[in-house]
Amino acid sequence: MTPAELRALSSEGKFDMPTAGFCPGYVQANLAAFPEKYAADFHDFCHLNPKPCPLLEVIGPGSTLSARLAPGADICNTIPRYIVWRNGIQGETTPSVASLVEHDFVFFLLGCSFSFEEALVDAGIPLRHLEQKKNVAMYRTSIQLQAAGPFQGEMVVSMRPIRKELLDKVVAITERFPDVHGAPVHAGNPEQIGIKDITSPDYGDVITIKDGELPVFWACGVTPQNVLLNAKLPLAITHAPGYMFVSDLKNSEFAVK
Repeated sequence: MTPAELRALSSEGKFDMPTAGFCPGYVQANLAAFPEKYAADFHDFCHLNPKPCPLLEVIGPGSTLSARLAPGADICNTIPRYIVWRNGIQGETTPSVASLVEHDFVFFLLGCSFSFEEALVDAGIPLRHLEQKKNVAMYRTSIQLQAAGPFQGEMVVSMRPIRKELLDKVVAITERFPDVHGAPVHAGNPEQIGIKDITSPDYGDVITIKDGELPVFWACGVTPQNVLLNAKLPLAITHAPGYMFVSDLKNSEFAVK
């Protein structure tokens, strides 16, 4: 299906699954949204931490319509699942946040590692979560972020098992996509970045690591959700991990030559 078709199905409540593997070739994005009073601090937070929070588009205040990634798309109902946060506590999951959004809300769309997966697959790199039709595995880490206002905490990473002999090739491919997290932040021993149990992801699905493979970790756009636990804002909205905003822009437009 096209990105517009996927967004339309999402807005009708007819598409409710992780978006990895759908609309190949098109950029996907994470969402974090707050009242305007917190927007300047989060904007600074993104610039201070570009690996986990590569900023693709800011929408609002006063509008909920995308202008860059998918012109005219309403950010309030075109993501399959949203999470509502109150006082730092994860609340309900919903297919639309239109009834919650005030005129002063600001929406931040951040790059997603799903966007560079097309280049990996085209290069013959197998990705197990796609093969098994699972969500990618995501983990909280001990990697400290630079703080801005109430936004502080540790990075979240996504993990993909990669055969050892393919690691250099994977790094070379993904570092060409800095706007969608770029090169990995770690490969190998998960305990070195604070992950105690690789078989128990904090978000997403368990992905098997086979003999001869390394767990390879990329900065992840779920990081703002980890940060919201500390920020304890009265109200915030994010996408559900793995349930992304699918844009009309091509991944190839974000590749560095």
